[in-house]
Amino acid sequence: MNKLKMATEKGVPSNSRVLMLLSKLERINGDVIQKNVSITRQVTAKILHLIQTQEKSGKEVMSKGSSGMEVILASLENTQDVPTILNVLYILSELLTAGRGRRAGVFVSKGGTGILFQILTTASKELAPSEELMLQLHSLLAKVGPKDRKFGVKARLSGAMNVTVCLIKQNLQNSKLLLPCLQVLRVYSTNLVNSISLGKNGVVELMFKIVVPYIKKNSSLLKVALDALGALLKSKTNARRAVDGGYVPIVLALYLDWHRNDTRHRHMLIRKGLLVILRNITNIKLGRKAFIEADGMRILYNSSSECLPVRTLDPLINISSLIMRKCFPKNRLPLPTIKSAFHYQLPHVPVVGPAAQLYSQPPGVDDVVDESDDNEETDADTDNDSDNEEEEKEQRSLNDDIETDLNKLHPKTGLGRPFEELRVYERFFLELSEDFQGSNFDSSSTASSSVSLSSSSASTQSTQPIIGPTAQALSSKHVPVLNCQEDCNPTKGISMQPSLSAPTPAPHASLHSLELDNIHLTKDQDHKENLHIPSIDTQTSLPSLPFTGPPAQEQMKEQELSHVLECVSIEEEGAMKIGGEGGGVKQEGSSANATRHIQSPLLLGGITTRRVGGGGGSNWGSDCGSEGADDEGGEGAVLEVPDTALLLPLHDPDLYVEMVKGTHSVPQYAEVAYPDYFGHVAPKSREPHLERVYGVQRSKIFQDIERLIHPNDILDKVVYDLDIPSCPVIVGNGESLKFNSQFESGNLRKAVQVRKYEYDLVLNSDINSNHHHQWFYFEVSGMRVGSTYRFNIINSEKSNSQFNYGMQVLMYSVQEAISGRPCWVRTGTDICYYKNHFARSSIAAGGQKGKSYYTMTFSMSFSHKDDVCYFAYHYPYTYSTLKMHLSKLEALRTRQIYLRQEVLCKSLGGNDCPLLTITAMPDSNSNDHVCQFRNRPLIFLSARVHPGETNASWVMKGTLEFLMGTSPLAASLREAYIFKIIPMLNPDGVINGNHRCSLSGEDLNRQWQNPNPELHPTIHHTKSLLQYLAHIQRAPLVFCDYHGHSRKKNVFMYGCSVKETVWQSDVKATSSDLQEDLGYRALPKILSQIAPAFSMASCSFVVERSKESTARVVVWREIGVQRSYTMESTLCGCDQGKYKGLQIGTRELEEMGAQFCLALLRLKRLTGLNNHQHLLDLESDIIGTQTKVVSSSPTTYVMEEDEPSFLEAVDYSAESNDEDVEPESEQGGEVSENPNHQDHLPDSDANHRN
Repeated sequence: MNKLKMATEKGVPSNSRVLMLLSKLERINGDVIQKNVSITRQVTAKILHLIQTQEKSGKEVMSKGSSGMEVILASLENTQDVPTILNVLYILSELLTAGRGRRAGVFVSKGGTGILFQILTTASKELAPSEELMLQLHSLLAKVGPKDRKFGVKARLSGAMNVTVCLIKQNLQNSKLLLPCLQVLRVYSTNLVNSISLGKNGVVELMFKIVVPYIKKNSSLLKVALDALGALLKSKTNARRAVDGGYVPIVLALYLDWHRNDTRHRHMLIRKGLLVILRNITNIKLGRKAFIEADGMRILYNSSSECLPVRTLDPLINISSLIMRKCFPKNRLPLPTIKSAFHYQLPHVPVVGPAAQLYSQPPGVDDVVDESDDNEETDADTDNDSDNEEEEKEQRSLNDDIETDLNKLHPKTGLGRPFEELRVYERFFLELSEDFQGSNFDSSSTASSSVSLSSSSASTQSTQPIIGPTAQALSSKHVPVLNCQEDCNPTKGISMQPSLSAPTPAPHASLHSLELDNIHLTKDQDHKENLHIPSIDTQTSLPSLPFTGPPAQEQMKEQELSHVLECVSIEEEGAMKIGGEGGGVKQEGSSANATRHIQSPLLLGGITTRRVGGGGGSNWGSDCGSEGADDEGGEGAVLEVPDTALLLPLHDPDLYVEMVKGTHSVPQYAEVAYPDYFGHVAPKSREPHLERVYGVQRSKIFQDIERLIHPNDILDKVVYDLDIPSCPVIVGNGESLKFNSQFESGNLRKAVQVRKYEYDLVLNSDINSNHHHQWFYFEVSGMRVGSTYRFNIINSEKSNSQFNYGMQVLMYSVQEAISGRPCWVRTGTDICYYKNHFARSSIAAGGQKGKSYYTMTFSMSFSHKDDVCYFAYHYPYTYSTLKMHLSKLEALRTRQIYLRQEVLCKSLGGNDCPLLTITAMPDSNSNDHVCQFRNRPLIFLSARVHPGETNASWVMKGTLEFLMGTSPLAASLREAYIFKIIPMLNPDGVINGNHRCSLSGEDLNRQWQNPNPELHPTIHHTKSLLQYLAHIQRAPLVFCDYHGHSRKKNVFMYGCSVKETVWQSDVKATSSDLQEDLGYRALPKILSQIAPAFSMASCSFVVERSKESTARVVVWREIGVQRSYTMESTLCGCDQGKYKGLQIGTRELEEMGAQFCLALLRLKRLTGLNNHQHLLDLESDIIGTQTKVVSSSPTTYVMEEDEPSFLEAVDYSAESNDEDVEPESEQGGEVSENPNHQDHLPDSDANHRN
């Protein structure tokens, strides 16, 4: 034997007494131990005494470098003397009790667990095994078991598990020995195979004999027994055995007994143990059925309601909620089909993809819900040991989506299309061949190019009347009555051929419709003289147009932007001069003094209101529509509303109506929403994130559970249904709200009144799709002031939302707009997002069964009587709004600006896809100036490929307005680049209220590899433009696709990098494989310095397989654009920088668009220098980032599912069958109820993102 190593720790003497005894014990172990039994017994007794009386002795034995543990275990293994064994067990118990987890780990590593199991099985063979020995063995096993990952396997193979079970059966009344045996059994049961084996041996039934009703004695024993039983019931087989044995009512009775008697809440852990048993039993379908039959819902609901006032009982409430939600019967969505309510017949059905699956679905198939809402449980559990769970979990956490094929991480050679096919796109690049010989460069005219959008708004009438801004009656006085056809009596009063009768006072009279063709405006028309309304007959040309200077507001904005490059910010403007005779001054955010007089028809959608303006301003505090309506009605009445042109120079309601007439929608919308008609003025004050109220989600869930507990309280009244196309608005008795979404970009399919002030709302799927429910935009009227309404959007699909992190819905009040405050505002309280009880069919869930939808709920109290309000997911920006803005932008042209508007192609739905070219005119038509003009680098920008990401359009608006500005910076930018801009890649999706797809039912941002010219025309022709540029060696310097992100804060970019992709994967690459220009990081780096909303930390440059067909990756790989980006703007707000804690608004989004322009200008200056120091800085950034990623978060720059991790004791979103819950549901169902909780969003992009 080796000589005992002496302790080397400081302060431990080498001649320590305990170490001397250990050395003696080691020498004895080397002899035949049977002859030295008494000596061994004495030595171990002395060691025990020293350890019990002197704390330092234990430290000496376990000190680093000491072999004391090996000596003790060797003695334990070699001796058969019971007193000696007990002495050693006492020694180990003292050492492990004082040493916490580290010493137990040392014990396990030295093979201690196996020795204990060996002694246990040997002692059990004795006729009368020592009770004290069994007690000490199990006590010690209970301490070391959790530290040994192979504990369950060792116990089963050694036979120790059966020994423990026999001891439990023989000592049910011996609580002293029973307690450690149950503690060890609890550890055994964590192994699934052990649980199944124990269940077969009757241990489940045995444990129910130990669990007793409320009793003050032996509470510790009962707690351990419940924990052990809970662990056993994690096995489906054991759970089924418990159900078959009729134990579910018994457990409920036990829980109710403890709940009633534990008035001082001293035994909360026992009550929790009983709930854990119920939770595990209800993981199977039979368990849920037995729970319902035993009236478990009512028992847990009532007991949980009584616990709500006591914060310390939250764990009980959380588990109870989880059980009730699992057992809540899955409901069917109140729809005939999950396919869109609107149908568009494709020219041909694609062979593969979602549209192909949709069209191949047999008729008569119920796609709303499966025949069974649960996965069928197997007859037996999987007999695999779960000993390597940690390694498996770590392995699963690796992102397998990272591209590892180096061939795909380098540009393709050749474009795959002959130049003859691409030559037709030469006509979109006249600026590359223009010689300007016929242009006049004097100050009296402009040589800017103008090719207008091909729109029928001016020359072609719509096939049906375009109804004006629609609303429910704002007053019951003087509302014209509409003759409604057949039995349908829509509250909107919408008819293809409306007939107006004389005004008749009627409390519930339906609203008359307003044909916008008949609107006569008395406001000054002078500002429209130079207005350009696109015509379908306009041809490509280069006309000379009179110079029109920009309005003073634009000059002020440009001056502010040019103030400093590094910290550009569009702040609230001060007084702004407004063009016109009056030359008045207008303060942003104040009411408009000017008014629009709209005559004959009498009222806009039946609104009666006080006059706005005159005598010094509007009546801000008036309750519009509640008084003074008598002298506003009548045949000659005039509704005066603020002229939004004073607040919004680029908005014209009349022009918007003209643009609507040329917009083609699948439902053939004939109405205009008020917010789109009036326009939106950004509020002066910024809106902070909504602070989450503690327990708000739990209270909402309890209200949902009440539907099952008190079914007689549920109205279940349909008040709006697009599946009834002849009459979607269902007339009630005046006790219900009225809904509408039949206008451009509107999305609301169905509204069901659940309670008096609560409504379930169902969103429409994207056309030719059966999912993508996120974007909403609808109108509400008929509300009562002072009442709090709850709205539940019940068919959301994403596993989490920023609504759990401070984001609010947007509301637009018509009364506020009439009062001079036309703006969208963040609103709503008690907002949360959670998994609900509406079943999601396997057809909708990609083949997965047992899935559920999610609910986004918010509460709202309305401030105005008879108001008309609109709610939206984000600030709406319609296709008609874009056409209006593009027309108005032409008025900003100066002789220095080269602007050309063209129609790239027709969309699948017959709408124009606009293409803009913006740059600076050459100083003259000399060869040098023309050559400099032609050879400017190109910047290619696009936006709105996903219709629901309206923030992308607002960012694009800021970019366009900056480019058309007159500041020196804007002029420099135009002189530096030629901009090719497609502001809306998916006009059909935008028009029809889709969230993600086009009319083909496909995500257009996944079609860039092989776009179909018929099904994806905008993508096909956009890619062709880029391919043409690549063929003529004029590939863009920068390509950027503007997007919105629903689950992350701030603004950030995704780019493409070989080096950073390889770093995040295990692929082996040579130094030559990793060669790339680091310039791809320059633009986001600049933005992080000048844009307060931009976060460099959220940027990613990793290429993933699932993104290989996106614009960013295809343009990078196939076109060879190194700086190919997706710029994501948050839908929520910021958590860093100047805007930290604030929700984002249109002002900040437009500001971001302007700052993107300034970043391009700085990029020009950097790349124009022969100094490459900035590249060295970028290299340093990358190296620093890589170090950070490796040491902290390996997925920081990997675009995985970017859900925040929720740290809450209960997962409210659990599926009905927890064993099959997907990982996202395990973490993403419920936000922490801690009001101080700060969300941390991983800097990654979801696979279904851009």
